[in-house]
Parts: sequence; structure tokens; C-alpha cells
Amino acid sequence: MRCFYSPDYFLPLPEGHPFPMRKFPEAHAHLAGALPVEIVAPCDDAVIARVHAPDYLARLRAGTLTSRETTQLGLPPGETLYRRSALEVEGTRRAALAALTHGVAANLAGGTHHAFPDHGEGFCVLNDVAITIRDLHTTRPALRVLVCDTDAHQGNGTHAIFAGDDRIFTYSIHVGANYPSRKVPGSLDVPLDRFVDDPRYLAALTASLPPAVTGFRPDLALWITGADPHRNDRFGQMQLSARGMATRDRFVATLFRDRGIPLVVLYGGGYNREPTHTARLHAATVRLTASLFE
Repeated sequence: MRCFYSPDYFLPLPEGHPFPMRKFPEAHAHLAGALPVEIVAPCDDAVIARVHAPDYLARLRAGTLTSRETTQLGLPPGETLYRRSALEVEGTRRAALAALTHGVAANLAGGTHHAFPDHGEGFCVLNDVAITIRDLHTTRPALRVLVCDTDAHQGNGTHAIFAGDDRIFTYSIHVGANYPSRKVPGSLDVPLDRFVDDPRYLAALTASLPPAVTGFRPDLALWITGADPHRNDRFGQMQLSARGMATRDRFVATLFRDRGIPLVVLYGGGYNREPTHTARLHAATVRLTASLFE
């Protein structure tokens, strides 16, 4: 299983910032030596512009977003943030190409599903999933892609970008009464109660995802895994145990493997109260998926 990464996925942020960028180097450290990891360069600006509005990109890079936009984004705009986000996009783009060739690959980041064409939200700057799919469609216009989102939060930006595109199926299982407050309907939303436990979560997942895959028949799946369903996460509002999350991961990865659907693994969110545990959860998902595809 090929993995893609950059040391510059890490972005120093003020002490106490709720988005622990250090999860990226920490998870990489858990995986280094166990899996092949390729270092990426930033995605080409023209590829990013296939999804994002020129005005947003220009003001993001210049650091001139309004105070409201900056608060909504949750990260300090500027060239440093843009470059870091362009690296993350390229990791997902490269992972998708690798998965189409080898069956499975991972970006050791990615899953920025709250980014819209003209603004960012919830620590999501550029929508790596949408940019990757739009890029793939330049050479494979008929490619059918399923976005499987098991992050605790609905992927509103991704849903908005692909609304009405019948080549894309967006599946999201998430807490219904949680961020984002305003949901954008996807192809299949599975909203759950707050503080859902392992049995109820897994029952909903196993009942809803296989029929979606069967009905859509994708050529590729991009899986936004999410470490935030864990019971100790600050923002996920779910109560999954580490064992429950491993069961989730095994079920999803096995489903796509057994159907011969190339799979891209992406991190999504994770804000554990024990900061180092976020990295361990992300790394565990990648390791387990790799073992299942061997």
C-alpha cells in the first residue's frame, strides 16, 4: 500500500488551537518503515482552480480574507496555509492515481470535506477530494467515484460541489445534530443521534453502505475515514471505542476490497482529548487497510 505525505503537512499554530496539526507527523512516525511513503510537492495551481474560485484563492494566499471568513475557516490565511493545503491536495491526487493502478493507496492527511468553491470552513481550506475527482475527470470523464465519508461530521462542501453530478455518489454517516449546523444533502446521508455507541453505529453503517455501493457500482472510492467518532474526541459527539472503530475500518475496507473497487484512504478529522491518540487512530486505520489488501 503506497502512502503519500509531506513534512509540511504540519503547520505551527498558536498554543491551544483546536486543530492539532501535529497529528500528521505523529501518525507518519507510527507508519514510517512499515509502509512505503512518498513525499509530495504542492498541487499545480491550475488543477486547484478547477474547483475553487479565483477570488477566494487570491485572497486566501494574500491573507486578506475577512475576519468572518477567517473565523469560519478556523486557520490563519496566507501563503503558508495555501502551500500546506496544496500539498495535501497533491497527496490525495497522487493516492487516487496509485489506487487506480494498485488497488489501494493512502494520503496521510486529506478529507477536507467542509471546503466550498468560494470559501473554507471547519479547518478545511481546499477540497482535496473534489479537486482530485475533477482532475481525474479531465482524462477519465466517465469515471464513477463514490465518496465514503465516515467522519463524525457531514461533508457539506463535497456534497455541494457534486450536487447533480451523476458520476459521483456522496455517502456520509455522521451525527445529525452536530457541525455543520446547515447540512447540504448528499446522495445518501445517514444522520445518527448524538453519542451513538458501537452497536448502533455499526448497525447503521452495515445496513446502509453496501446497498449504496451495489446500486452505484463505482470505479473508485475515496474514503474519508475520520478519527473523530472516538468516544474521547472533543468535537465528534460519538461514543465509539477503539475496538468499534477498528470494526468500522475492517468492514469498510473489506467491502471495497471484496468488490474489487480501488480505494483511497484519507484522514478527515480527529480532535482527541489525548492529542497523541488522534495520530494513533489514523495510523491504525491505514495499517489495518493495508493488511487487508495484501
